[in-house]
Amino acid sequence: VVYEQEGVFIHSSCRKNDDQDNLMSGVLRVIEKENEVIVDWRPLDDTLDTSNILCAGKDSSSVVEWTQTPKEKCSRGADRPSSYEAEWDMVTTVSFKKKPHTNGDTAAHTNGESKWSFVFSLTDLKSIKQNKEGMGWSYLVFCLKDDVKLPALHFHHGDSKLLIKCLEKHVVLNQSPQDKRILLVNSQNKSLSQSFENLFDEPSYGLLQKLKKDPYTVTMGRFSKVTNYIFDSFRLSDPSTQRRPPSEMADFLNDAIPGLKINQQEEPGFEVITRIDLGKQPEVSRREPVSAEEWAKNMDAEGRILNVDYIKQSIFKGGLCHTLRKEAWKFLLGYFPWNSTKEERANLQKRKTDEYFRMKLQWKSVSEEQEKRNSRLRDYRSLIEKDVNRTDRTNKFYEGEDNPGLILLHDILMTYCMYDFDLGYVQGMSDLLSPVLYVMENEVDAFWCFVSYMDQMHQNFEEQMQGMKTQLIQLSTLLRLLDSGFCSYLESQDSGYLYFCFRWLLIRFKREFSFQDILRLWEVMWTELPCQNFHLLLCCAILESEKQQIMDKHYGFNEILKHINELSMKIDVEYILCKAEAISMQMMNCKELPQAVSEILGMESSSVTPDSDNGEDESGAMLNCPTSLYQSISTPVIAANGTRDSTQQMSETQSLTPA
Repeated sequence: VVYEQEGVFIHSSCRKNDDQDNLMSGVLRVIEKENEVIVDWRPLDDTLDTSNILCAGKDSSSVVEWTQTPKEKCSRGADRPSSYEAEWDMVTTVSFKKKPHTNGDTAAHTNGESKWSFVFSLTDLKSIKQNKEGMGWSYLVFCLKDDVKLPALHFHHGDSKLLIKCLEKHVVLNQSPQDKRILLVNSQNKSLSQSFENLFDEPSYGLLQKLKKDPYTVTMGRFSKVTNYIFDSFRLSDPSTQRRPPSEMADFLNDAIPGLKINQQEEPGFEVITRIDLGKQPEVSRREPVSAEEWAKNMDAEGRILNVDYIKQSIFKGGLCHTLRKEAWKFLLGYFPWNSTKEERANLQKRKTDEYFRMKLQWKSVSEEQEKRNSRLRDYRSLIEKDVNRTDRTNKFYEGEDNPGLILLHDILMTYCMYDFDLGYVQGMSDLLSPVLYVMENEVDAFWCFVSYMDQMHQNFEEQMQGMKTQLIQLSTLLRLLDSGFCSYLESQDSGYLYFCFRWLLIRFKREFSFQDILRLWEVMWTELPCQNFHLLLCCAILESEKQQIMDKHYGFNEILKHINELSMKIDVEYILCKAEAISMQMMNCKELPQAVSEILGMESSSVTPDSDNGEDESGAMLNCPTSLYQSISTPVIAANGTRDSTQQMSETQSLTPA
């Protein structure tokens, strides 16, 4: 029971008085069941004259049906008070009886409570009509999809708005353009929109059970919620349905995310990619993190980075030691220009500090009265406070309710709303900021690094979700080239649209890896090596690693989502980085790389591959791959098996094949 209210009355008399004989008091409940959400009203007693009472029952199709009885109808007198609503007229002029059960479940009940109870599923609800403002106690009239109106429910003790809020957790209620008192129901879109909204909430128990209990928990995965939202949309009226055709799932998702077109047929809609042999994935090793000493050696007397490509390649192959991150991240994120001097960076920080505190003062100086009149700022603050309170506390920097780190997190996000008021705050942004603030340990530097990060990520958070649509389509293209058989299997299980990767892409794997691992993963991705959209290859690497278990155990839609969700905090970051790099090398060395894949990876040529030491193909054309892939590194490396070896320093002018 997610909602319960006593003192909800049906007015059963056509005369305006408060005699209890003319009012039926009852209890209204909203109940979440395994496959549906129902609204249930039942009276507190059976002392009323049943000839004037409305009742309803569920038939075998779960739709409330009303039948009229040939009882005496109350006439409408000329002196009838004008304040009475049309629904009250309907209540007092028509009598009904419960439709007999025809499904063999039970005989008609004879006790008063069950005789006058009515119940309906939210899937059958079409609209809700509310009372006029300022008109005594509030009432609601439910209209079902077959245009049957249920009797008006009068809330003598108030709280009808609490019911509306409860229902809004399960269906979208939009105000009718013709009548502001009428709320129209759009249940299907709510299924997916709420799954986005609650995508980050952590289950506190039982992945598939918890989503029925509390849509807002702490921090980790909501894929089980997505599972049930999507499938409940189809199965509420037909619990026995096991699967829907892939095309129907694709149509539903396309309605919920307009523009997301991922073909559920044998070939993707954006480009027909035939089976291409990419060859065996090469062995890939990783090196030790870049040390502060190595960083300092690559800087001149004025503080300029001497060899940017070498530094980026070193970070890509091994990451950074933690003491170096505070400085190096400012370069990787674009806050500091790579060719700037130490003095230029100091002047930049001074200007940015002044700019930051001017913006912070803007929202700090807004009074409570002003904020009440600014709904967007008020909404931003509410969302930020809610998300900050759910910040991952496994890191000591954010331990405790009144931790300074949490306060800074709140202030930076509020200031960002002043910086980009149109975008404002969207759920998930706090996930992107918290590691940055932890590393910077400085409010101003963290803010401007976050601004630079959001310049890369802002499309993920825009209302139309164009960035997410594009990435899901691109990921599908890459995965089909990598393993068309696995793609076909996912499509056969209604999972070809790769919706379970949504959270990975939205907040760049923040919820999939430990706090320390995400620092390593992000700094590697920020090098923009070895190609564009390397984060999509990371997705491919994770999915390919799980392919055998998913296919061998014949996982279906629910099981796939559940399995992917449970990978959180169990993925080996070094292994996945090696695998993703190996996939990139496979694709770059492919002689028949599809044009769509070439564009995703940022390669102009799609039909050449290095065949000689000088990087030329048979026709003499140069392969347009990131040159930093071929940079030489003279530092020790750590292979996948943990052993160490050294590579001999080579001339920077000598071309190397990927290794």
